[in-house]
Amino acid sequence: MSASGGTKAIVAALVANLAIAVAKFVAFLFSGASSMLAESVHSLADSGNQGLLLLGGKKAKREATPQHPFGYGRERYIYAFLVSIVLFSVGGMFAIYEGYEKIKHPHEIEMWYWPVGVLIFAIIAESFSFRMAIKESNQTRGDLSWKEFVRRAKAPELPVVLLEDLGALVGLVLALAGVSIALATGNGVWDGIGTLCIGILLIVIAIILAAETKSLLLGEAAGTDEVDKIKASIVDGDTVTRVIHMRTLHLGPEELLVAAKIAVEAGDTAADVAHAINAAEERIRTAVPIARVIYLEPDIYSESAAAAGENPGRSPGGEPTPPTAH
Repeated sequence: MSASGGTKAIVAALVANLAIAVAKFVAFLFSGASSMLAESVHSLADSGNQGLLLLGGKKAKREATPQHPFGYGRERYIYAFLVSIVLFSVGGMFAIYEGYEKIKHPHEIEMWYWPVGVLIFAIIAESFSFRMAIKESNQTRGDLSWKEFVRRAKAPELPVVLLEDLGALVGLVLALAGVSIALATGNGVWDGIGTLCIGILLIVIAIILAAETKSLLLGEAAGTDEVDKIKASIVDGDTVTRVIHMRTLHLGPEELLVAAKIAVEAGDTAADVAHAINAAEERIRTAVPIARVIYLEPDIYSESAAAAGENPGRSPGGEPTPPTAH
């Protein structure tokens, strides 16, 4: 995901949610509809979500330090995790509490045109925000389904905004349904039921986002396509004859660590190996530009060890060679 694309979607969602939050709260003051109060808190929480995502993106751009030599790219994961746990869950729990209170102590909705008009306005505004998130996501989604995109995306911003906007649209429909049935029947309990459903929806989305951002925080490898490109770039068919084994790790959405043990010939000189490693690093960065940190360890490939299921990379003394950084 391009940083600019993610920022556009975040800013669009932020503007929409701030306007909607104010409109919903005004509608609550005039009508007393609990779903309007729950939805105003939901939109305010969403606005805070976008603020956290923008803050995380800014902090992630800081230069590496001796204490954090791999930089601050994972700040974006941390702030996305805060969004999923704190703000979504707070919004969801508040809506459940408000819905329970309204069901327990229902009252008639006053000035019905306020909540209905605001909900229609909010659906239109959220639709524009959702459309922007879909447009930006399609630029990097490729052939992935939406479910696969949310699960595999290394940049957390667009999946978060997508699920936020989807949850907001569904929540608005639930609120409109609750208010409409309450007005038709004269029974305020339906407004509370709609509010309760909004809370459950928000908590479900919070759990999904928490699971996905937790995986990113733990550290995910590069995608299959990137791994294949890196392996193909390492082997030159001359000095580097094969990749014995390789590990990749995302240090951030747009920064990848590559560590590999590569096979060289026993008769190669140190100068030959060093030149081959330098050339391999250039090829890797050309093929996969986000591969910023690369460690290649030369070793002698052992066919007999590989056949026996042992570590095929052996030093001349017979012991596995310790990792070395280049």
